[in-house]
Amino acid sequence: MSVYDERINRLRQAMKEKHIDYYLIPTADDHASEYVGDYYKVRNYYAGFTGSAGTIVIGQAFAGLWTDGRYFIQAEEQLKGSGVRLFPMGKEGVPTVEDYIREHMPEGGVLAYDGRVVDSAWGARMEKLLAKKQAVIRWEDDLAGQLWTKRPAPASRPVYVLSMEQCGKSRKEKLADLRAKMQEKDCDHALLSSLDDIAWLLNLRGDDVKHTPVFLAFILADEKTVRLYGAPTAFSPELKKELAADGVIVRPYNAVYEDVEALDEGALLLDAGRTNDALFRRIRKTVRVNKADVSDFIPKAVKNETEINNLRRIHIEDGAAVTRFIYWLKTHVGKERITEASAAACLDGMRRQIRGYKDVSFDTISAYKSNAAMMHYSADPENCAELKAEGMLLVDSGGQYAEGTTDITRTIVLGKISDTIRRHYTLTVKAMLNLASARFLYGCTGYSLDILARGPLWDMGLDYRCGTGHGVGYMLSVHEGPNAFRWKQTRGSKAAVLEAGMVTTDEPGVYVEGSHGIRIENELLCRAGEKNEYGQFMYFEPLTWAPIDLDGIDTRWLNGEDIRRLNDYHRQVYEKLAPYMDDARRAWLKEATRPIDG
Repeated sequence: MSVYDERINRLRQAMKEKHIDYYLIPTADDHASEYVGDYYKVRNYYAGFTGSAGTIVIGQAFAGLWTDGRYFIQAEEQLKGSGVRLFPMGKEGVPTVEDYIREHMPEGGVLAYDGRVVDSAWGARMEKLLAKKQAVIRWEDDLAGQLWTKRPAPASRPVYVLSMEQCGKSRKEKLADLRAKMQEKDCDHALLSSLDDIAWLLNLRGDDVKHTPVFLAFILADEKTVRLYGAPTAFSPELKKELAADGVIVRPYNAVYEDVEALDEGALLLDAGRTNDALFRRIRKTVRVNKADVSDFIPKAVKNETEINNLRRIHIEDGAAVTRFIYWLKTHVGKERITEASAAACLDGMRRQIRGYKDVSFDTISAYKSNAAMMHYSADPENCAELKAEGMLLVDSGGQYAEGTTDITRTIVLGKISDTIRRHYTLTVKAMLNLASARFLYGCTGYSLDILARGPLWDMGLDYRCGTGHGVGYMLSVHEGPNAFRWKQTRGSKAAVLEAGMVTTDEPGVYVEGSHGIRIENELLCRAGEKNEYGQFMYFEPLTWAPIDLDGIDTRWLNGEDIRRLNDYHRQVYEKLAPYMDDARRAWLKEATRPIDG
């Protein structure tokens, strides 16, 4: 019996004593965050699965883990030998978490979870489904967390301020915009739970979540005052004074639950999908709740001109670091010992030399050959693949800088590859450039455009089990909504119109289990183009600049327009990055970005 099975059995015993039929543990914190601090990694504690997304459901004779296509291979490997069954989300015949619980819950049964880490929209939907069986939800206790021995404490690191040169708009102006939205929606109060939105609104950042510069907090705002709930020790006396001058009062973190419960009239604006169930259930019936997507009243996804200009500059420096890394890898592989982990460490070290560097934006993914078929593979320095002068290395990486957040993937050819792999590589490049070159009318969403990336792969009977791209924050989360590229609409998903100023990744790929994985990723800035009798046309400006490995290209799979696009992109890569290279690297870059013919 594994240590995880023992932990699950202890939880089952506690469930039995409290007459609980199923216990649910998502990957979340009090703020519906994608990435969470160590205190909140309860799911990892019980299942041993380390992916960033997944939900475990435990019954007396059942334990199942639901995760998405990025983690199917990883989860299967990490759950091997345990009593936890993998439910690969989205696959034909695989029930959702909701459907499984609804089907297996006995009449009059009990579902339990920690209401702080389940969003209120999901809780309300589940409660409605279970009512048909007279089953109930117990959300008050963190039963699974209470059984976690030596659980880490919640983070409470110092909070710091961004300058106007970084964010381009003052805290006072942003708060005035929020209050204008509250007035527009006829609301007396606004409740904010999402960490990235709170950080953006107040021009503050922190270090409470690994690689994501946010701090644990809530906001309850009215027309005069903003109550900011966080760890008091995280705010210096000077910062508290600065905040107070803008009408922001710091309160203890958990006081938000009491203050929300104390509201007894008026209207409250919130995002039900980002407000936790325990907080939402404390709102009195006498308060009118106005539910809206947080992006409707916190427009952080639309970057302002200061943010855009900063992003343009830092992406060039970031791309130069990635390019120097590719040069180092190409010239050293096969001549010295390089592993997946040491290659990642080398790239991370190059980023640390960039001005304004704060951190990586996520753990660098460095995956060789078949390991790259796991989309979010993590190399263990003590036990990972050694690179040889053959095959390919997929490197997905990014940085957090004073001037913004970056995310780039390049798949690098290290030596001989098969014709099949070369075809898959070429089609991935074609797919990425096809979407990047889109011209479209305002009003389109990521659902409208996803086919431009998948089309070349679908034509060959290929696909990838994830979205094509995600929004990127500004010195915030590397994954930011509401903008994204995806084709499949799921329950609760929202199609966000692509607005000028939004930044979205473009990252199609091919993943063949046991063989190889390929991904090419650039960030795209949405821009407004020509306006005529048909409406406002939009286009994308590339933010990411680094060479695409021509050693993987087979021009038989490209048409004339594909080749023109690739050559044009490489011309700009050389123009922008050559000034950052010494003579040897500049000569190599010239060859790496050379024009190719059909």
